[in-house]
Amino acid sequence: MAEGFFYAIMEELNFDTEKYMDETKDIISRMNERFMKMSKGHKAIAAFISDHYDEAAFMTAAKIGQTVGVSESTVVRFATGLGYEGYPEFQKALADWVQSKLNRVQKIGTKYKNNSQSEVIHSVLSADIEKIQDTISNLDPQAFADAVDIILNAKTVYVVGLRSCEPLADFLQFYLNMIRGEVVLLKTTSVTEMFEQMIRISEKDCIIGISFPRYSMRTLKAMEFAKDRRAKIITITDSIHSPMNLYSSCNLLSRSDMVSIVDSLVAPLSLINALVVALCLKVPDSVKNNLETLEDVWNNYQVYLNDEINFIDEEPMLNYPLMKIKEAEGETEGEN
Repeated sequence: MAEGFFYAIMEELNFDTEKYMDETKDIISRMNERFMKMSKGHKAIAAFISDHYDEAAFMTAAKIGQTVGVSESTVVRFATGLGYEGYPEFQKALADWVQSKLNRVQKIGTKYKNNSQSEVIHSVLSADIEKIQDTISNLDPQAFADAVDIILNAKTVYVVGLRSCEPLADFLQFYLNMIRGEVVLLKTTSVTEMFEQMIRISEKDCIIGISFPRYSMRTLKAMEFAKDRRAKIITITDSIHSPMNLYSSCNLLSRSDMVSIVDSLVAPLSLINALVVALCLKVPDSVKNNLETLEDVWNNYQVYLNDEINFIDEEPMLNYPLMKIKEAEGETEGEN
């Protein structure tokens, strides 16, 4: 169901997925695809290059090996394992990728500085569209389906996302609470307070951790604590190299690049939205019952104070009691 849902999104976006994936088979994409099957030494090289690509592009195989703690021949084998004829071709591909990345950053920076507001909008929204397309291409459908099952079968679902990821966690918790009960949003300013909120987490529960660069140490500590308690862990993060993945085997990856001082959370939010939709499709009857119950509560207690109604010719709602008059009178008669 989840895989079909994403194919539908691809069709809605009206772009050639296979062509897009072929065009993005750059050096970083090749490393990401092969990372899980790499040896320990090759993983160390990939992690170093991913984190320090601007330096690695100008380093010899021997220098990278010395920095990472492996032999020069291991670095050469790493390059050939990615499909390059040797280290020189690998180094050139890395340099080209770094140059293209710098060109993109410089281009956006120039538009911010010199161009009109409409051009700024076009640049930012185009970059967000690219991130969503990249997320669709690289998301693991099986991991997505597993996440849906884990969330529905867990006794209690804990959600954690701090700093710039806090709005994502709030959004996810809000809709999870409409789909199922026992959803806990971890909101705290210290690690000790977070542990106190998670003190009852067990193997019957799951935790959803959301974190993007720069990764929150408090979120990582929460993941570690949950793993020690044998809870099931779902991560929403940016890369297979993310430290969040050390604690989870169910990783939902979504790009979140910084255009200026602002983290772009468009793709992660779209991923969370897709997760909510998939959950609703999995248990439609339960969701319907929950929404009907909420609707009754909203009406009975006039939660929204009819703020969606045009107030022309309407008596101001603030003159009304918080409960419906008839129900209030019925309770009074019952007491008599």
